[in-house]
Amino acid sequence: MIPEFEVTILGNTSSIPVHGRNHTAQVVRFGQECLLLDCGEATQIQMRKFKIKSSRISHIFISHLHGDHYLGLIGVLSSYHLSKRTQPLKIFGPKGLDEIITTHFRWSNTRLSYPLEFVQTNPDGLNLLLDHPKFSVYSFPLLHRIPTTGFLIREKEGLRSLIKEKLQEKKIPLEAIHELRFGRNYTDSDGITYQVADYAHPHPPLRSYAFCSDTIFHPEISKFILGTDLLYHESTFMEVDSQRAKDAFHCTASQAAEIAKMSGVKRLLLGHFSSRYVDLNEMLAEAQTVFPNSVLSEEGNTYPILSSYE
Repeated sequence: MIPEFEVTILGNTSSIPVHGRNHTAQVVRFGQECLLLDCGEATQIQMRKFKIKSSRISHIFISHLHGDHYLGLIGVLSSYHLSKRTQPLKIFGPKGLDEIITTHFRWSNTRLSYPLEFVQTNPDGLNLLLDHPKFSVYSFPLLHRIPTTGFLIREKEGLRSLIKEKLQEKKIPLEAIHELRFGRNYTDSDGITYQVADYAHPHPPLRSYAFCSDTIFHPEISKFILGTDLLYHESTFMEVDSQRAKDAFHCTASQAAEIAKMSGVKRLLLGHFSSRYVDLNEMLAEAQTVFPNSVLSEEGNTYPILSSYE
């Protein structure tokens, strides 16, 4: 059975929470595993509102130390403590975040009820952060005013589904079935080889998701996210404010679409909207002119990460 792979948007605004939009945060679910990407103000309130089981979050990834991307973190960590969490939690984030967390809990005289591990991210190159049996999470550099990373989640190949008719044709050793399910050919003691291609269905195309939080238009990003099935990319401004975008090290919607186009991604999810825009339909139109398969992220919506968007 193919595990569900999806992302739920908790917040999609930029620096100021207005127009019913909240600071950046999203939950990626792969089967039973949940990951939190960024943790802006009101993240835990949004999780309750949209019925996200926060206790299932095992890993948190923070892209950079601008407040709209991490100021909700202490609240989330504190609530875990107050609810007597015992499950370990691992946080990946930039240099300095561990000091912020430690300082807060030291001065509040709080000893957390659960093990908390911090892993410092590297804002250079593609780096493997999490090697889960079913997926991998990588960081890659974005170009912003302070060190910032994007995150790339790639599905790993799972067990193969065997062709029942072939198994019924002749008796196959249990050892062979085990190896075939793992996608490996098997040769028995008599020299008979059981080929994966003969006994197992092809594995469905592997799925991937990329998260680009804050960045100026930077074509170098494309080499890290080539062929991604779903790309979330900041689109803070419209083209009329392109100089503002450049000065603030942000992107316009059409620039985000250009990154999606040159990266060959399947679908683009726009987010991190400036407070100056109430209606986002014109922004969407600008993006779709460059990359037709662009959509606006909406808080509370869950977007499946599929290997193909027909």
